[in-house]
Amino acid sequence: MYRHAARSKRSRGTATGLALALTTTVLGLVAAWPARGSEPLPAARPETLGLSAERLARLGAAMRVHVERGELAGVVVLVARRGQIAYFEGFGKREIAAGAPMERDTIFRIYSMTKPVTSVAALLLLEEGKLLLGDPVTKYVPELAGLRVLADPAGPLDRTVSLEREITIRDLLTHTAGFTYDHMAQGPIGEANGRLEREAVAGGLDLPAWIRRLAALPLVHQPATLWHYGVSTDVLGQVVAVASGLPLDVFFRERIFGPLGMVDTDFSVPAEKLQRFAASYGPGERGELVAIDTPATSPYRLPPRWLSGGGGLVSTAGDFLRFCQMLLGGGELEGTRLLGRKTVELMTRNHLSDAELEAPFLRKWFPGWGFGLGVAVVTDVARTGLPGSEGEYGWNGAASTSFWVDPAEELIAIQMTQLMPFRSGLPSELRALVYSAIAD
Repeated sequence: MYRHAARSKRSRGTATGLALALTTTVLGLVAAWPARGSEPLPAARPETLGLSAERLARLGAAMRVHVERGELAGVVVLVARRGQIAYFEGFGKREIAAGAPMERDTIFRIYSMTKPVTSVAALLLLEEGKLLLGDPVTKYVPELAGLRVLADPAGPLDRTVSLEREITIRDLLTHTAGFTYDHMAQGPIGEANGRLEREAVAGGLDLPAWIRRLAALPLVHQPATLWHYGVSTDVLGQVVAVASGLPLDVFFRERIFGPLGMVDTDFSVPAEKLQRFAASYGPGERGELVAIDTPATSPYRLPPRWLSGGGGLVSTAGDFLRFCQMLLGGGELEGTRLLGRKTVELMTRNHLSDAELEAPFLRKWFPGWGFGLGVAVVTDVARTGLPGSEGEYGWNGAASTSFWVDPAEELIAIQMTQLMPFRSGLPSELRALVYSAIAD
């Protein structure tokens, strides 16, 4: 679900030569991309969409309380149903010190909400016959040949056993490959992953170099035996780059952001958009909000060397709505088709076995949820303890961003804020408030 606060402090290097070489290609594609108006989707009165305006107003009341209590600097909430926007408001400040208001077009660090985007990129290549879910990852990333597995997940790095089978593309998409994050592991493997990520976000490694360093670390478990959250989607980003023959950022722009009209989504924020970029906050010594990354000095002002498919993107609520609406539309948005309907169905179904679902993290934080290809999927509404529908899917980001898509209700909800570490109660509160507004 989450990426580390270190991402907000990363150093970034430019790729000027590559950018110039690709300019002609990108400009040639722009004319074919659909036009984007002032709204990401048409707006409508909530009652025409089977929603209660009075009950949706509770969203604003709840968000204002968080801001007034100093729990959030600011937040944007968006609710859409049946392809139209029913609620879209900003509250509080995008940067407290500057007195800048939170607005609907504010740009946010979305961290692990990047993962569904990278997963869609892989599925685009699946549909083109450039990869299969059962393919070994080493077919595209041979540097990962010879991986070992820890004999004890919390034990020393030199006590390992052999792989029982190779990691597949499916394992990367479902987080069953055996990779980890430092905060998801105990002992030396967590420390080693932390050091590697800090070096990457500091600008010391590009994606291929990071892969080579990752290959020296053991896995925490055998592939396809347990769901374990980690850097699998970052590895998937390298698979996409190799299989497509394009750098990951270029693939995203040409194949996803451009066609969908996601005009503010990228790995960095250009100078002309910095005035819309939100500051990121964390708790101070007395619980007050303290800025940990501000637009004026943010490393997001420059393109990164390490293109993190697991957590590197910035976006707006409106842009991400268009991505979600494409999925809800069975892979199509406003006449532009990215994926086939059956591919989206495959993506948004639970792929975990009963054994893989026994992961402590899932049992504690996501009861009633399974996992598809890059998104969590509700399998048992009653066990979630919240209103919802079986088959709804979504994910969150480290700075307390979240989204979900409910095909049964033709509903999308997005919450954007910038609070580190992740505040787990926010998505649950949003879910209760949004579902209470259904009035048809």
